[in-house]
Amino acid sequence: MSSQLHIVITGASSGIGQALAKAYGRHYGAECTLTLIGRKQSALDSLRNEIMTAYGSQVHVYVADVRDVERMQTIASELLANVGTPHIVIGNAGVSRGTLTEYQEDIPAFQAVFDTNMMGLVHTFQPFINAMKKSAMQGLPAQLVGIASVAGIRGLPGSGAYSASKAAAITYLESLRVEMQSNNISVTTIAPGYIRTPMTDINTYPMPFLMEADVFANKAIHAIAAQKRFTVIPWQMGIVARLIRLLPAGLWDFIMKKAPHKARL
Repeated sequence: MSSQLHIVITGASSGIGQALAKAYGRHYGAECTLTLIGRKQSALDSLRNEIMTAYGSQVHVYVADVRDVERMQTIASELLANVGTPHIVIGNAGVSRGTLTEYQEDIPAFQAVFDTNMMGLVHTFQPFINAMKKSAMQGLPAQLVGIASVAGIRGLPGSGAYSASKAAAITYLESLRVEMQSNNISVTTIAPGYIRTPMTDINTYPMPFLMEADVFANKAIHAIAAQKRFTVIPWQMGIVARLIRLLPAGLWDFIMKKAPHKARL
């Protein structure tokens, strides 16, 4: 097994995943091996070349949709055999779509969002856990990281699928964290607020405390290194998250009654 820090990142073709890959390359350089998984071959190839040229990191890329459990299993098997057990696996792949339950045609969108944002985490983590248990027994780093969202704290109008999938992700990651503690595998949940990515670029409503993706990534890798259990980035949204969690249902309904909806695609 390589002595380098080996990090797996899903959803690396763009947005937060791409920013995380660059941040790790910039921070660890040649001491870092990155495995980047995404849906766009050209974007992954470009990112690999950029990181290897600028920072000297070793980079492996795989094209996959995290909804495809067989493909994710195949990738994990190849990595374990050819690269070694990863030290950090970051389940970042996610999609956001405006959805309304009243429209039958939105049902496939609900399914796709849940399959990506929630089941995608399971498909990402599961193939590595047994190997990571063995690594942890040898005193090596072993950490699972899930990218959730502040949207999972309270239900947002027009974002039923996204809010519910991220709420499920937060609860799933908490369950996983308590399951893994006896195996010395740490689990970190990161809940981003508004981060400037292609996913948020389509939003037509105000996005308070909007943060650039590279700034978010730098803060995220420090939170991961500190093995934080749960963190909200940026910190201002962390305060907002704590406040809205405490609001009575009636007051939340009143505030959200005229809130803008995410556009249905």
